[in-house]
Amino acid sequence: MGSKRLPAFNHSNNNDNREKKPKRKEILEKKKAIDDLIKAASADKHPLDSFPSFRHFHKNGLSVYLESGCGDKLSSSTKQYIMGLLKANMEGPYGSEWPTEEKVKRKEMVMPEARYIFVHEAPNASSDEILTMSERKETLTVCLENRGSMVGFVQYRFTLEEEIPVLYVYELQLEPHVQAKGLGKFLMQLIELIARKNRMGAVVLTVQKANLLAMDFYLNKLRYIISTISPSRVDPLIGDEKSYEILCKAFDCEAEAIFKVS
Repeated sequence: MGSKRLPAFNHSNNNDNREKKPKRKEILEKKKAIDDLIKAASADKHPLDSFPSFRHFHKNGLSVYLESGCGDKLSSSTKQYIMGLLKANMEGPYGSEWPTEEKVKRKEMVMPEARYIFVHEAPNASSDEILTMSERKETLTVCLENRGSMVGFVQYRFTLEEEIPVLYVYELQLEPHVQAKGLGKFLMQLIELIARKNRMGAVVLTVQKANLLAMDFYLNKLRYIISTISPSRVDPLIGDEKSYEILCKAFDCEAEAIFKVS
């Protein structure tokens, strides 16, 4: 008699298992790589160090400087300022939803993963000055010491959306007297640079439909698109009932495949 052989179905199952294991390993490795990417991005507490030319904005009669921060390191006065500006700018667009949203934003504000870019007015700055690089460094030192009045902020996080690592902009808030001077576009250019540097697949943000100026700013001036994960794209009937849209700008093919309408 010849030697026994395993039944054909057992042999097939073994092949299937061998084929499945690398696939599962590949998925786990990719997940770990993405998690490590987000952790590394979140660990950078000084993002402006990589973009020194973005420490100052000096244009259209406005001179400000930028400073970074973290949600769990905010002073009481900064928390008060953030919530005050949010109420002034967003109570109108949110309407009856504002009391609930205000509570949510108060919690989001101090989360350890929350990252900030604060905008301060530069003290004693002439609107007609053209600063050299050395003068800008000197001015920045003076600004940091004197702490000019805060006039706005960006709040963002590094997170996952549809298994894609993204920089999610939670807030971009500016006081009325510094709006319409190019500062918002400048800040979003910085945010996109920070996202690209940290190998995020996209910048994602939420905008209230009632905030027509913001919708125009992102869709027409910055060329963001309404994402496939926005309620109006997921289900138009449900989307009509929602008061917001989710916008995005993708940086790679994988993110585009997920977030852009084909």
